[in-house]
Amino acid sequence: MAVPWSRCWRSSTGAAVVLDWCCGFSRRAFTHAASAGRRTDSSSAATQVLFRQGPVYNFNKPMTIARHRNRCLYTTPQVCCSIRSDAKLKDPFSLAQKDLQNLYEDIKKQLLVSKAELKALCDYYFDGKGKAFRPMIVILMARACNVHSNKAGVLLPAQRSIAMISEMIHTASLVHDDVIDDSDTRRGKNTINKVWGERNAILAGDFILSAASMALARIGNNTVVSVLSQVTEDLVRGEFMQLGSKENENERFKHYLEKTFKKTASLIANSCKAVSILVNSDPEVHEIAYQYGRNVGIAFQLVDDILDFTSCANRLGKPSAADLKLGLATGPVLFACQQFPELHAMIMRRFSSDGDVDRAWQYVLKSDGVEQTNYLAQHYCQEAIRQISRLQPSTERDALIQLTELVLRRDK
Repeated sequence: MAVPWSRCWRSSTGAAVVLDWCCGFSRRAFTHAASAGRRTDSSSAATQVLFRQGPVYNFNKPMTIARHRNRCLYTTPQVCCSIRSDAKLKDPFSLAQKDLQNLYEDIKKQLLVSKAELKALCDYYFDGKGKAFRPMIVILMARACNVHSNKAGVLLPAQRSIAMISEMIHTASLVHDDVIDDSDTRRGKNTINKVWGERNAILAGDFILSAASMALARIGNNTVVSVLSQVTEDLVRGEFMQLGSKENENERFKHYLEKTFKKTASLIANSCKAVSILVNSDPEVHEIAYQYGRNVGIAFQLVDDILDFTSCANRLGKPSAADLKLGLATGPVLFACQQFPELHAMIMRRFSSDGDVDRAWQYVLKSDGVEQTNYLAQHYCQEAIRQISRLQPSTERDALIQLTELVLRRDK
């Protein structure tokens, strides 16, 4: 069994940064470290970590909101460390299937254009073969929040629109990412930029994003518009973060997790928050929805980064070792650095020298970097469970709990 990820860091600064980002466990971990006499002056800068472009959190102030502050929230026992499935629970995808029927057809209606080539570009990824992972989470969160708010779980038309908008924003970001990364394949077929060229791909991504913005404006809720507009900003900031590397070894994991939040988790977190706003005025309910989406989103990307080392290209839908080839140091690489310091120089030159990709690949496989990244993903899923368990019991709430296990077990 791998050594717990919190013990992999040789400096208290590195441990502090990871722990502060991981699900609110930082306060306990830091207190334990300080009592053991491992805190140094150099670690003090890491006790404050910027969190989602918002307030600064430190180890004397827990990241998560008070658990029983609101009497309307559902009180649950502390979530155990293991994540177990329940055979009686309904599959999350099946539960949301009815609400997701015709989702892609409805998206295509939003992209209705007369020019045949632009229509083909925009419809290319909306072929109904995607997993619809984000819309499914949004639908389940909407119904769970509706039950919690005594709305009998009835899905509002505006909530379904947010599910549709989330998929449009996600797809637009994929189109742009493929141009930036010069990717050849996506979802098992040629990318838009390879079929129609980079210029057309950029315009198609812009058009999909503009159509999503128009659909968002039609909802007519200024708060929801503001919340989902944050996603676009985060996507751009996350892409810029991905273009850079931190020279300071102890800042790299914080940089990686912030980038992961902005590029992947922000869309899920803010979409979940948006559907909760439409049915409930309680800020704590909004925060629960947001934190669930944030933690599941980060865990999802951590598993995705693992699959880049463990899944073959046929199952993943894109070439393996793609991140290394793009010069990206993901979780497994950063953890492997603790056992193979030779990786630090490779990270700084973005694996650009001959043989870097192959050597880094071997170092990761020889280390416990994959196991440690998986362990970290489990902690994010545990925090997601803790958050969503504060809502009133419902089939959809339980499905969101079960979804965390599906995230951890996915192989593509």
